[in-house]
Amino acid sequence: MQPEIRINEGGPGTLTESGTTNAAPNVWSTQLASIRPSEWVLILFFLYTAVLSSLHGMPPTRLLAAFAAPAILVALAWAADASPRRAVEIARDWAPAPLVLLAYWQMDWFASTHTMRALEIRWNEWDRVLLDAWSMRAVIESQGRLIPSILELAYSLLYTIPPLSIAALYIYRRRRMVDRLLLPYLLSTLLVYALLPLAPSASPRLEFPGLDLPTIDTVFRRFNLWVLSWGDIRTGVFPSGHVSTAFSCALGMRYALPERPWVSRVLLIMALLITVATVYGRYHYAVDGAASIVISFTALGISRRICRD
Repeated sequence: MQPEIRINEGGPGTLTESGTTNAAPNVWSTQLASIRPSEWVLILFFLYTAVLSSLHGMPPTRLLAAFAAPAILVALAWAADASPRRAVEIARDWAPAPLVLLAYWQMDWFASTHTMRALEIRWNEWDRVLLDAWSMRAVIESQGRLIPSILELAYSLLYTIPPLSIAALYIYRRRRMVDRLLLPYLLSTLLVYALLPLAPSASPRLEFPGLDLPTIDTVFRRFNLWVLSWGDIRTGVFPSGHVSTAFSCALGMRYALPERPWVSRVLLIMALLITVATVYGRYHYAVDGAASIVISFTALGISRRICRD
């Protein structure tokens, strides 16, 4: 018995005049399209760490951790696509914050013996030009504890900048622009993290202990040193994650919330203070911050092309 032949009306699975059936809609492509550009950045980064973990012969638990993060992001994206509830969308907005911290700590898996001693000596000489020959340290310490405290406080507040930036978009009812903030922030910050294993260097305060340190101590510096003592990694300091996070959030906020320019200006001032603090406090070399600033502007340019209306 011959199959019934019907004229194709566009429905999936119907028989065409030639006897073939239409292909069902590509469910996978639809679901992949629901993933935000910023989420793709995180997914690709964690796949990168999974590949590195495999190449370094890491235990299965670390491979599982590397794959767990993108699985969470994909699950959130698909859940939002299947049932667009506000709670799921809000979870997607805030999920990158803890995942970026996980991404940073993952880089400690790939810590190795520092092999950039010659470069570090050169970088430290350049910093001495800034600090001493150009009187940067003298200017900072000219008012006693005031300016060093401001710099160290700004360095401490770095960890609050990404969540406060997202909160600002909520306050001004621009939550739909969150991805315009997250994309340059994640692209810049995670690119910096990805480069750390490729340039194994040590913080100047550790590589040159006792040299060129601030002569004024503050409670904020002691707090920063305490945080770094338990939460920092040994993989490298080039480029600077602090500077990258600060500048990418400032630039991203200018793109996501242009009608409130004061927000991005405050963040830009914070980014400049943090950059100076990294050099003055000997947390980073000046070249670490310079490289991160270039990466942040590059990430913004790429993000604007991706998110073009």
